[in-house]
Amino acid sequence: MRLSLQSLILTMSIWLLLTAALRAETIQVDAELVLAVDVSRSMSPAELDIQRRGYAQALVSDEVIDAISDGLLGRVAIQYVEWAGQYNQRILVDWTLIEERADAQAFAEQLLAHASLSMSRTSISGGINFAVSAIDTNAYSGSRRIIDISGDGPNNQGPYVVRARDEALSSGIVINGLPLMTRDGIYSQFDIERLDLYYRDCVIGGPGAFLIPVLSWDEFPEAVRRKIVLELAGGPSSPARIIPTSGSILDLPGGEQDCRIGEKIWEQNRWMWTDP
Repeated sequence: MRLSLQSLILTMSIWLLLTAALRAETIQVDAELVLAVDVSRSMSPAELDIQRRGYAQALVSDEVIDAISDGLLGRVAIQYVEWAGQYNQRILVDWTLIEERADAQAFAEQLLAHASLSMSRTSISGGINFAVSAIDTNAYSGSRRIIDISGDGPNNQGPYVVRARDEALSSGIVINGLPLMTRDGIYSQFDIERLDLYYRDCVIGGPGAFLIPVLSWDEFPEAVRRKIVLELAGGPSSPARIIPTSGSILDLPGGEQDCRIGEKIWEQNRWMWTDP
């Protein structure tokens, strides 16, 4: 009995030492940010290219570099992930510590060195769950943990999007959105009238959460830059809100959105041989 107790104490001591060592190796940052970008088949190759270039340009902009420098520690950790269906996620640029312009430039160059590949279906919930795991298991510890998710349609596969969102929020993660409302996709039958309101009610959440709708691809670079600046700069807690890119869209109250609308539309159109 005494030997077993001694073995248990030894095992616990080793575990505590290993845990302490891992914590000591954790890099403190102002924010951990996952850029989760939609690459479902409703996005054309040209649109996928616009997305990558928009993010690359935003990350090296003076506004983003200043937002990073103005943080308490002056450094952030960023990961770039492409997502589509429930099990279709691809890390394009893994967690990177960004402290100065050279770091951001290296991140942008790595991003542009890849070509985006479209994948089937649209699982916002799958993208959120993937991003939560990425944040929980990385080597960084930030005072703010953020998922920045873009997309051109509602969830139509995987777990209920509200459940995925709420589980992320319970872990202290904030979710912001970039709904793409350009209405020039290949699968227009999967569009919904007010994707911004769907994102407001079903996707984003947490202290200070916000979304910036994109009504045309010309707006995309500015929308991305503005969103990343706001995320890295932080701010006071406030209700989830819609921030217009160019004043061309109003935050109409609207009724509460049906957060299962994407699944319902999919069921109505599942006879089609291609998957958006």
